[in-house]
Amino acid sequence: MKRLISILLLLSNFLLSIEVNLETNPTQESELYSGDGQKYFGERLFKGKFKENRQFRYNAKYVVAIDDRVSVKMWGTHDYLDDNLTVDKQGNIFIPEVGSVYLLGITADRVQEIIQQSVSKVFNSNVHLYANIKQYQDISLMVSGTVVNAGLYSGLSTDSIVQFIDKAGGIIRGEGSYRHIEILRDNQVIKSIDLYDFLTKGIMDNFQFKNADVILIKPLKRLISVTGDVRRPYFFELLPKEAMVEDILRYILPKEAVNSFILTTWRDKQEITTEYSLDKANTIPLKHGDKINFVSNYYIKNIEVHIEGEHKGTNFLSIPKGSTLYDILSKVQFTPLSDIQHIQFYRKKIALIQQSLLDVKLKDLEARVLSNNSTTKDEAAINQAESTQLLSFIQRAKEVKQKGQVVLRKHNNLKKIILEQGDRIFIAKKSNIVVVQGEVSIPTAIAYDKEMKLSDYIDFCGGYTDDADMNKILLIKANGRVIRYHDSLFSKSEDMMVEPSDSILVLQEVKTKNMLIFKDLTQILYQIALGAAVILKL
Repeated sequence: MKRLISILLLLSNFLLSIEVNLETNPTQESELYSGDGQKYFGERLFKGKFKENRQFRYNAKYVVAIDDRVSVKMWGTHDYLDDNLTVDKQGNIFIPEVGSVYLLGITADRVQEIIQQSVSKVFNSNVHLYANIKQYQDISLMVSGTVVNAGLYSGLSTDSIVQFIDKAGGIIRGEGSYRHIEILRDNQVIKSIDLYDFLTKGIMDNFQFKNADVILIKPLKRLISVTGDVRRPYFFELLPKEAMVEDILRYILPKEAVNSFILTTWRDKQEITTEYSLDKANTIPLKHGDKINFVSNYYIKNIEVHIEGEHKGTNFLSIPKGSTLYDILSKVQFTPLSDIQHIQFYRKKIALIQQSLLDVKLKDLEARVLSNNSTTKDEAAINQAESTQLLSFIQRAKEVKQKGQVVLRKHNNLKKIILEQGDRIFIAKKSNIVVVQGEVSIPTAIAYDKEMKLSDYIDFCGGYTDDADMNKILLIKANGRVIRYHDSLFSKSEDMMVEPSDSILVLQEVKTKNMLIFKDLTQILYQIALGAAVILKL
C-alpha cells in the first residue's frame, strides 16, 4: 500500500511539472491532422497484440533486484535443489550450509559465478553447481502523456516499452508522438525512445524498468503529409526541428520510378507549391505542416494491354504509346473459333466513371431509406421491413464492380481508337447459345434457333415470374450493345430477333410507394445490369 501511495505522489508531482508547448499553425492544423482518411505511420502498432504477452526473457545484462527468484542446484558430495530462492530486502539469497549470498546489483551473467565463490568456501571441488535467475520481480510503473488511458500498470521489469504503452490503450491518434517518448526515474529523464527505429528496423532496446518509473508520451509537434508514388503514404513525424527531404526517404520507401517531388508549404500565411527534382532532396528543408507528393515524371513510351479469350499467343502485350485498336487486332492470331464480329473492348477509366456514378446513386438511395418517415404505427412497421431489405440490397450492390465496356459497332473506325494503359480486349468464342437470366421461371441457356424471337425464348424458360418488370427487358448483343424491350400487346408485332451469343436479362419490378426510392432503385438496377451484366435481386 505504501508503495502505491509513493508512486501516486510521484506521478502527481511529475504531472504538475509538465509544460506542453505545441507549436502549430492554426490556419492549417485541422486540415493537416484530419488528413481526409490518411493514416499516421505506426498507428496500427498498438492494437492489443502486446499487452497480453507476459513472458520471462533472459537478459545477460539484467541487474538482479529485490524479489527476483533464483534457481540453485548442487550435486556431487553434497546434493541441494531449490527452484525458488527469493532475493530478500537486504539483497541476499540464503542457501543452507552455505549461508547468505549477496546478489543485489549483480548482472544475470555473473549470478552462477558469485554463488560458486560462496559454495567453494564451504565445500571442496567435488561439489558441482548450476544457478540462474528463474523469475524477475513484478513492477508497477506509470504510463502518462498522450496515451488513451494514462495510469498505473504492472508487468515484468524486462517487458518492452511497447507492451506498457499497449496496456495504456496506445498513443492517441493525431496527438501523441511515436518519436518523443521519455522514461523518467526520480523525476529525471534517463532514456529517450524513438519507435520509428522499431517500426523500420525492428530495433528494441532491452531496457530494464524499475518500480515507480514513468513512461511519458510527449505531444506530437512536427508532422508532414506524404503522398504519391511511395509505399508508405502516411503522416510522418519530423525528429529535429528542421529536417531535409532526404531524411524521410528511408521511411516512406519511394517507388523506383520516382524522380521528383512537389512540396506544399505555408509561407506568409499562404500555401506555396513548388516542384523539385529528387536529386535536390538533400537541400530542401521540411517543417511542420508541409505536404510532399512524390511523382514519376517520365514520358511513358510503352503501355500494357490485355488480350483475352479465343486467340493464339500472349495475353499481355507491351505496345508503343499511341497504338490503335486496329494495330493490335491486325496482329492477333485468331483461331477458327474466334468471333471476330463481336470483339469486346474494356477500359479502366470507363469502369471508374461507371463505378463513381453507381456509388453516388447508392449513397442517395441510402440517405432516402434512412430518412424515410412514417405517419402511423402500421406504416412504420412496413417501412422498417422495407428499409432493412433495401439496406441489405445497397450493401450487395456496393460489391458489384463495373466492367467499363466500350461498345464497338461495325461502322467504327478502329484506327481512331487509341489504346490506353490497362485496356482489355476480349475475343469471344463463336457460340450458338442464347442465355436468358433474371425474372423468368427457369433461367437457362438455350440453343439458338433462327425462327425464335425474344418472347419465344422467354416462353421457353417458363415465362415471367411475378416479380418481373415487363418494361425492363434487356437484349444484350454479343458486342455489348443493349436494346431495351417492352413486352406488351403493342410490342408483340415488333418482337425482336435474337442472334447467336446474345443474352436476355429480365429485370425485377420495383415495388414501393415512395416515388423517390422507386426512381433511384430503378436506375440502380438498370445501371448494374448494363455496366456489370449482373442481375441483382432486391
